[in-house]
Amino acid sequence: MKKMAPWIITILLALILVVMAAYLVMTMNNKSSSTTSEKPKVEEKKLSADELVKVTSTMEQVKTNLSDPNYVVIMDFAFQLNDSSSKEAFDKIMNFNAKSIIIKTLADTKPNDLTGAKGKDQLANKLKNLINQTLPEGNIVQIDITNFIMSTI
Repeated sequence: MKKMAPWIITILLALILVVMAAYLVMTMNNKSSSTTSEKPKVEEKKLSADELVKVTSTMEQVKTNLSDPNYVVIMDFAFQLNDSSSKEAFDKIMNFNAKSIIIKTLADTKPNDLTGAKGKDQLANKLKNLINQTLPEGNIVQIDITNFIMSTI
C-alpha cells in the first residue's frame, strides 16, 4: 500500500487538474459567446405599411429537396431591403441569383435543422448573409419565411 500511495495521489491530482481546466474552458466559452451575441442597440424607425411594401420583395413557391433526399420543402420568402432602389436592384436578380443561393443552402440543410422557430430564424440569417454578399447595391435588412411546408416523398 505504501508503494501505491504516490501513484494514487498523482492520478487524483491529474484528474482534478483536468476537471478544472475543462471547467475554465467552458466558462470562458460561455462568456465570450454571450458577449459576442449581444448586438449594439440601434434604434430603428418603425416603417409604415406603405413604406414597408415599397422596400419588401417576395419570392413564392421555392421547391427543393433537403440534404436528406426523402424530404422536400416548399417555402415562400419576404425580403425587406434597406431602401426602394435596393429593392428594384434585388428584384432584377432575385429569380436567378437569390433563388440559386436559397436552393443550394437548403440542399445542405438537414430536416431537423428546420424544426421550430429557432431553426427557421437560423436559416433566414444564413440566407441574409449569403445574399447580401452578392447584391449589387443596398442590403437585406430582414428575411421572413411566409410559408413553409416540409414533407417526406
